[in-house]
Amino acid sequence: MVVLYRQALRHYLIKSSAFLQNVPNHRPHLCFFQASAHFWAPQKRQGSQVARISLDKQPAHLSIYTALRNMILSGDLAPGQAVTIQGLCELLGGSTTPVREAIRRLTSERALHFQGNRRVSVPVLTLPQIDELTFARVALEPELARRALKNMTSELIDELAQIDAQVDLAIELGDVKSYLQTNHRFHMTLYDAAHSDILLPAVNSFWLRSSPSLRVICGRKGTQHLPDKHQETIAALRAGDGEAVARAIGQDIRQGMDNIRAALLETRAQDGEVTRKVS
Repeated sequence: MVVLYRQALRHYLIKSSAFLQNVPNHRPHLCFFQASAHFWAPQKRQGSQVARISLDKQPAHLSIYTALRNMILSGDLAPGQAVTIQGLCELLGGSTTPVREAIRRLTSERALHFQGNRRVSVPVLTLPQIDELTFARVALEPELARRALKNMTSELIDELAQIDAQVDLAIELGDVKSYLQTNHRFHMTLYDAAHSDILLPAVNSFWLRSSPSLRVICGRKGTQHLPDKHQETIAALRAGDGEAVARAIGQDIRQGMDNIRAALLETRAQDGEVTRKVS
């Protein structure tokens, strides 16, 4: 049973998130984007050496949580899309117990919502919630970026530039899932350098709430309307200008959240038009 579970989880990770190779970050929140063909879990720095831990050594409930969290961040579960617990067990290759534990954790993080009848879904954001998320993200993420500058190295800035090149390629190709993954990786690689045990977990929860809605927007309008402020951020990092770094990240976040808000208003307007025609 354990062997079958591991094979199923490997298959899912290859299909859904195994697109990055040898990621040098080491914080737990990045582990779901660090799966390579060898399925590495979070990496710990030891001087110039990197000790890699195989995902096979993770407890079943943690592996399932990681995979399900990745699905939410990548928009594989759309807002309002109900899935059964049994369906998730079959998809993730796990038994009911670790899947339920993963759902419990993600429900406590407000990333999933119980609908009853053994079904869960990603919550659909309301306008007030979008406004609150915008306020919170614009307040915290620029501060994380500003603090990250204190621990910035030329190697890490080069890494951010490489990730941004992947973001740009995803936009050019119209690859929505790759865009979401690499954009998330850019921000978390930057924020991780702040070494924050309080602000960073809060920001992670905000991304869990907003990423699925961004996937919906990209699915409707594509990626070409998603220019970012990453190059401005990188230039400010190279210049050692903390205020410019914070300003660029703040503009980047607000731009993305404004797109989500505009899309919701557009959807409501279309629904209202349909209702008027029917009545």
